[in-house]
Amino acid sequence: MTRKLISLGTTQDPVREQRRAQPLARPFLFVVLHCGQPALGGARYGLAELDVVDIGRGASRVASRICEGGVRRLDLRLPDATISKTQGRLVRSGDTWVFEDAGSRNGSYVNDRRVTKIALSDGDFIELGNVILRYRAGLPSSPTSAADLELDTPEARGLQTLVPPLADELDALARIARAPIPVLLLGESGTGKEVLASNIHTRSGRAGPLVAVNCGALTASLLESQLFGHVKGAFTGAIRDEPGYVRRADGGTLFLDEVGDLPLPAQAALLRVLEENEVVPVGGSNPIKVDLRVVAATHKPLDKMAIRGELRVDLLARLSGHRHTLTRLRDRIEDMGILVRDLLGRSKVPGASELGFTLQAGKWLLSQPWSLNIRELSQVLGVAAALADGPLIERAHLIERSLGTVAPPEEESVVAPEPEDERDTAPDALRGRIVALLEKHRGNVSGVARDMGKSRVQIHRWIQRFSISVDTYRG
Repeated sequence: MTRKLISLGTTQDPVREQRRAQPLARPFLFVVLHCGQPALGGARYGLAELDVVDIGRGASRVASRICEGGVRRLDLRLPDATISKTQGRLVRSGDTWVFEDAGSRNGSYVNDRRVTKIALSDGDFIELGNVILRYRAGLPSSPTSAADLELDTPEARGLQTLVPPLADELDALARIARAPIPVLLLGESGTGKEVLASNIHTRSGRAGPLVAVNCGALTASLLESQLFGHVKGAFTGAIRDEPGYVRRADGGTLFLDEVGDLPLPAQAALLRVLEENEVVPVGGSNPIKVDLRVVAATHKPLDKMAIRGELRVDLLARLSGHRHTLTRLRDRIEDMGILVRDLLGRSKVPGASELGFTLQAGKWLLSQPWSLNIRELSQVLGVAAALADGPLIERAHLIERSLGTVAPPEEESVVAPEPEDERDTAPDALRGRIVALLEKHRGNVSGVARDMGKSRVQIHRWIQRFSISVDTYRG
């Protein structure tokens, strides 16, 4: 009997497979905000496989891809009475896109200027009636990302986004949530770290509770007792046994908010808990086993703190199973529609979920720097909903908060303020630094982001801006 040997090796080219998985810069059209009907959320439409986008009024927001006579067309219907049945169109012209008004009744505007025909630039806002759209010339997008995405209903709070590179990061986090891996959430204050921690716990499937601890609010003299519990009589005032935060989280998730504020003595005790999976209450002698998953969050630069000796390196390593940096609101302005919908829907102000915006109010929302991120947006919307005396929130109801113009100090922020364009930094120096770090990390963008203290989204933007080929540094 003759036996035929079959090779178990693969015939696939690993370099080709790696390139397939790399993000590609693709053009997109975003429906950012339905001012009159913010409950509709937002949407994105990929332009890479299109030649024309026809836009007009419809009974509901509907997008249909059609190929006629070799012309690839997207027919986009928007539910707004101030939009004409045939409002305008986007037409591909080489590597750029041109917007053309179709003789609409109320006209079309690009960046506040009425236009009949104009070549679009990256980031341009297109105003059609009371609907605001945005054109992005090239956003990093993985090959597996859907070209079109409609987010018209609230689902996984904190994990919804229309921005492709951010969506890829959140998809990875959603997968990590199901594994017993520690997660470290980084980013500026107000970006939604606690909301994300809650979502991670929900997706983990763990039967126990989510126990949140504000490390900055722990009382110094009772810190270990608060974290690890105590037995009756352990100290004056200990009139009964108390389990502490760690044991309350047994079987669930321990959320350590502002972990960068944890004093060094508590860091050592917490490290033992994480390494041994057991806790000894104050005044006790026998260790008690605990089963918990840890999610930590901070706006502080933990790596720099570890170098300065303010944070134990071994504790940082334990907490850093998976790092996720939350994107600042001003860097995900395309998500304004879905954020406004969710925040108004959750507002405690009666009737807030039914309110809309005037066009001027909607444009104001998209023009602000939002230095305090989603927390600031939530406060502004809450006040506006309370002030509104009709079905629409007007520009006068949107009150600027004084703190909103003050950016957090760089020392206290994981992500330092990032330049908006070439005028804010020396392009040659910035490009040289990125190239050097790509060489150091062999093309690993996450490594470059960590070294520069920036988000991966920002690194991808710079790579695209400076026409850097990441593949050159890989392998």
